Amino acid sequence: MLQFPNQTNFYKGKVRDVYSIGDDKLVMIASNRISAFDVVLPKPIPHKGSVLNQTAAHFLNATKDIVPNWLIASPLPNVSIGYKCETYPVEMVVRGYLAGHAWRTYKSGLRELCGVKLPEGLKENDKLLPTPIITPTTKAHEGHDEDISKEEIISKKLVSKNEYEQLEKYALALFARGSEMAASQGLILVDTKYEFGKRNGIITLIDEIHTPDSSRYFYADGYEKLQKQGKPQKQLSKEFVREWLMQWGFQGKEGQEIPKMGIAWILEISERYIELYEKVTGKKFVREEEKSEDEIVNTVMRQIENV
Repeated sequence: MLQFPNQTNFYKGKVRDVYSIGDDKLVMIASNRISAFDVVLPKPIPHKGSVLNQTAAHFLNATKDIVPNWLIASPLPNVSIGYKCETYPVEMVVRGYLAGHAWRTYKSGLRELCGVKLPEGLKENDKLLPTPIITPTTKAHEGHDEDISKEEIISKKLVSKNEYEQLEKYALALFARGSEMAASQGLILVDTKYEFGKRNGIITLIDEIHTPDSSRYFYADGYEKLQKQGKPQKQLSKEFVREWLMQWGFQGKEGQEIPKMGIAWILEISERYIELYEKVTGKKFVREEEKSEDEIVNTVMRQIENV
């Protein structure tokens, strides 16, 4: 844990360490921790924090014309500085295709997800509807996020009706921009999540967007052929980690033991994260040594002084 001048709070998330500086700023350090099924796995993944942070910064900078966001600067590969916001207690999950949790729900026989009715006859990874759907979840600080419907969110007064509908508009606009950017790289943005807060009364996009931890991508080339053949899609996401865990009987449920991760598997995960960064952003990933605690603190404080 770092110590910053004028530090007022510290929060350790599943994969990020968040420091409050003064009244209105945050320093978010993306660690190499990896989580799946809302459980932090025991071994870190080299370069993962830098991949997440740089991917998020890339897309936050590319979408700030749609909605204001929290980011001020990203002075180090795994470090971002931004504005503190009052967060909404829900996450906006946007889905364009039937994959991951949505597919597992559908496969179980259910035809409704978060109040959204799904048609019969869909296969895994099929395009859901002519337009993407929103399937929100509660935002849990510990344990599992839970599916929730728009109607429940409003009736429980988690978010007002007017504000929730604005969150929907922002989420769909961000997904459309993310889909365009993915298509330009030969990818399909399958699903993703967005988190929002308020700053000075204005709805603000927070946290990360369009990263491998928050999103799923398919390769566009070959998608139709694989669907017709009923074969798995080639994808860039964290789903391959979840699938590996499920093969070993782990889904984050009580009493289940996390399987041991060998060094070869850890390095493969790292390479897959780097591949996603390069493919999604079109930029070359630079593997840098992590900075010392003093270097991080000094770099961050210089940046904050210049804001």
